[in-house]
Amino acid sequence: MIISGGVNVYPQEAEDVLVLHPAVADVAVVGVPDTEMGESVKAVVQVEPGVVPGPELARELVDFARERLAHYKAPRTVDFAERLPRTPTGKLAKARLRESYRRG
Repeated sequence: MIISGGVNVYPQEAEDVLVLHPAVADVAVVGVPDTEMGESVKAVVQVEPGVVPGPELARELVDFARERLAHYKAPRTVDFAERLPRTPTGKLAKARLRESYRRG
């Protein structure tokens, strides 16, 4: 769970929406440190083959999520990863992602 500005945000809700976008192959939503809100909602996206990640796609994904979710549940920012970390059994390793953002 992400606590942003005192509100509970469940990452699965945003993940379920973002994975519907045709450019998204895989996605993880995590809370990252935010001086104003405590945590902010960030999406880390693995794009489909042939899709070029960049600022335009990031903005498109944020807008896509905001059209389908309450504003506070949608990611404020999007980063792109070549591959999302997974455990040997295939489970998304969100703790590793969160830790990488906490370290800076």
